[in-house]
Amino acid sequence: MNILITGGCGFLGARLARTLLKQGALSLGGEPSRQIDRITLTDRVPPPADLAGNARVAFVQGDLLELAVNRKLPAAGTDVVFHLAAAVSGECEADFDLGMRSNFDTTRALLEATRALGSQPLFIFASSLAVFGNPPGFELPELIQDETLPTPQSSYGTQKFIGEQLVADYARKGFIRGRSVRLMTVSVRPGKPNGAASGFLSGMIREPLAGLKGACPVPRKTPVALASPATTVDGIIRVAEATEQEWGPLTAMNLPALRTSVGEMADALERVAGKAATALLDWTPDPAIQKLVKTWPGNVASARANALGLQPDRDFESVVREYIRENAGAVKLPVR
Repeated sequence: MNILITGGCGFLGARLARTLLKQGALSLGGEPSRQIDRITLTDRVPPPADLAGNARVAFVQGDLLELAVNRKLPAAGTDVVFHLAAAVSGECEADFDLGMRSNFDTTRALLEATRALGSQPLFIFASSLAVFGNPPGFELPELIQDETLPTPQSSYGTQKFIGEQLVADYARKGFIRGRSVRLMTVSVRPGKPNGAASGFLSGMIREPLAGLKGACPVPRKTPVALASPATTVDGIIRVAEATEQEWGPLTAMNLPALRTSVGEMADALERVAGKAATALLDWTPDPAIQKLVKTWPGNVASARANALGLQPDRDFESVVREYIRENAGAVKLPVR
């Protein structure tokens, strides 16, 4: 089996690659499990050393739009495309043209290149909770479900919703087997901050654990829908494995969400690392971040994902402890 992961050298793409390599085989769409022969990672930056040194990993560096337009990716024989590459929310809001190029033009070009293979590969599109937004003067439903009408309130959310519709239509026409999954905000992400408006939901944990100030620019009561890195990757893989009957309609699926609040996240940090950690939180409001975050839903249901056996993380404290176990070298404060 040959797999393509776009954005494959980023945090989530690299984690997906490592999980698949460890797994060794994959069942696509309910078909008999097959050995993974090759995982191709594509990104603007090289892969981490462990992936670069793996004989089953290939790397194609470059601009994904150009690679797709010139039919350099996906390669003939590709069985599944995991399309994770994207410009993130804050970048898209600051630079409309960047977002449209990265998230709309590139997704369509990649779909066209996948269609051109003529072999109907499975195409997994990483969409986002950002497709749901609170329009001015209107209220979102109390509970966001798989079939809730998306009303994005950001360029990023709009671009992701367009991507969902493109994937559905290419699948309806029989060009690909398409599945879109709406990722919750992934926390806690290791490494350096990115340009996502939701980045503080990792930074407010990651930075204090490292002995650094962590920005928390929204009120404590702000509701959020989160998923740990492990839960997110497990969900993406399970979606690839599901039969057509299990998957159901071509519309996008919500992955499971841990429903919590920013204040409860801070409380979990204090239970794990004490007041020394929460003393490093900077609660200075950021109006630009608040404007975006207040349109996001915090109460998200995932009936379709639950039917596939997927469940949210148990609680946020367990997510923090998982981060510490996996990133012990980045933690400077003593933990309980």
